[in-house]
Amino acid sequence: MKIFIFFIFFCSPLFAQVDYPKDYFSSPLDVPLQLSGNFGELRPNHFHAGFDLKTLQKEGLKVYAVADGYISRIKISTFGNGKCIYITHPNGFTSVYGHLQRANDGIEDYIKKSHYALKSFEIELFPKPNELIIKKGQIIAFSGNTGGSEGPHLHFEIRDSKTEKIINPMFFGFDKNIKDTKKPVISSVYVYPLDTKTSVNHSKRPLLLNLSLQKNGTYLSEKVVANGKIGFGITAVDYDDVSFNKNGLFKVQSFYNGKPNFEYQFDTYSFDDMRYVNALIDYSKYKKTQQRIQKLFMKNKYGLSIIQADENNGIISVVPNLTSVYRVEVSDFYGNKSTVSIPIQYDLLSTIIDQEPVVSNYFVKTNKDSNFAKENMSVFFPAGTFYDDFDMNFDVKNDTLYLHDDTVPAHTNFTISIEDNKYNEAQREKIFIGLIEGQKVTYNSTYRKENVFNTKVKTLGKYALVMDTIAPKITIAKPIEGKWLSDQKTVQLTINDSSSGIKSYNGYLNGNWILFEYDNKTKKLIHNFSDGIVAEGANDLKVVVIDNVGNSTIFETHFFRSQKK
Repeated sequence: MKIFIFFIFFCSPLFAQVDYPKDYFSSPLDVPLQLSGNFGELRPNHFHAGFDLKTLQKEGLKVYAVADGYISRIKISTFGNGKCIYITHPNGFTSVYGHLQRANDGIEDYIKKSHYALKSFEIELFPKPNELIIKKGQIIAFSGNTGGSEGPHLHFEIRDSKTEKIINPMFFGFDKNIKDTKKPVISSVYVYPLDTKTSVNHSKRPLLLNLSLQKNGTYLSEKVVANGKIGFGITAVDYDDVSFNKNGLFKVQSFYNGKPNFEYQFDTYSFDDMRYVNALIDYSKYKKTQQRIQKLFMKNKYGLSIIQADENNGIISVVPNLTSVYRVEVSDFYGNKSTVSIPIQYDLLSTIIDQEPVVSNYFVKTNKDSNFAKENMSVFFPAGTFYDDFDMNFDVKNDTLYLHDDTVPAHTNFTISIEDNKYNEAQREKIFIGLIEGQKVTYNSTYRKENVFNTKVKTLGKYALVMDTIAPKITIAKPIEGKWLSDQKTVQLTINDSSSGIKSYNGYLNGNWILFEYDNKTKKLIHNFSDGIVAEGANDLKVVVIDNVGNSTIFETHFFRSQKK
């Protein structure tokens, strides 16, 4: 029966093809489409959710609605997609446009009124279907570099409106806009011994395999001589003909003696899948070298929906009297494919390279709750926090919690608790639990009950109670005290906080709240006089900045401005 089920499973299509509309959506830009990032690309802690489209290395390009619909969501954030617009279309899909400089015409007016009504730069709005109706080809915004963007570009997505699953835009005909005749490039193949008894090519550690190019364009790996359980991993990228960027793969398949072994394809996935990128890659290797090795096996099965695997989850058992071939195929959306074959042979070779020594005092099992405590500090890991079991270091020294290191990824939050018996109540108001990385201290949202501080985090490392009594700084490049600013379109300030970080910022002109846009990358606060709050003649400006533990700074000045021409 097991054999029959296995046969049915792998003889059926692994990824059901949905008949997405190919000519319904138009391009969101009026320049030739070039990718600086594609769908499913591996990013820190997530898979990329759409296309990053180049905008000629500048801001201000017109952004067009790709189809009729209505604006169903607007989110303005200093992180993530920055200024972002969502359009719901009558065909059941939603298009998303991120890192915008600003919206256009009536949409921008709607956003500006909301800023002032809510008295906040960071807002999230959900307009009703009849409020902001959009036509295909309408200019809805201008491209920018807001939020977490590292350079000017347009982030573009298509989602299922009901499920909010993200879908590869290539399925909607965008493949016609981008020429691609290039095969993906497999740059390296690794083999992993998966238990303490297994050795591979004289080693109990992961090994990089030598590859040789064959006359038919495929690659052949050096022979793997092993015993016991092994798995494989690859590093690979894709290129197209117009962008010249290293992009992510569309499809990865492995076969063991011709039978499907492990596969994933970036068609569609949910936001719940995002963090599983840390399970798919060799996370420890990534943190040490920034190299993302995509593992083609699961030691413990995890919930990434795009993976299809055999009953052994991609793990190979190398046994006597069996010579095997393992094959990896990587493909792009256009069907360009690269292949590497790996011969496998059983043998009991002597071990020359032993396992890396593990110095630890605890062992964490991923399927069980774990609680560790020493002195005044404790940590609680709920079952399922980690992807795999691991040997963990845990210690408390010099008022610092040493909680292993960030080479083991956590999928969900765990709780750190620290009891304080050193500080008085007033001092405790200024304390948070910080992640210590050399001289850098990262703030974590901290809640307190009497003298016990708690925080929920997803990163292993060093933690300690940190006191922040230093107020944020507010500076202005060119003083405006008593000056006429009639020719200026904006007033700009720089704000910064050296410890717990900025929590809020508010500006006032003549006692009235005004919108200051905040760019987290440059730490700039910018008010545009076109908002119409500035008075004719004398103006009093006040800016209040508060950090995450309540320290505040007030900046006050006055200037003159004439609106007359």
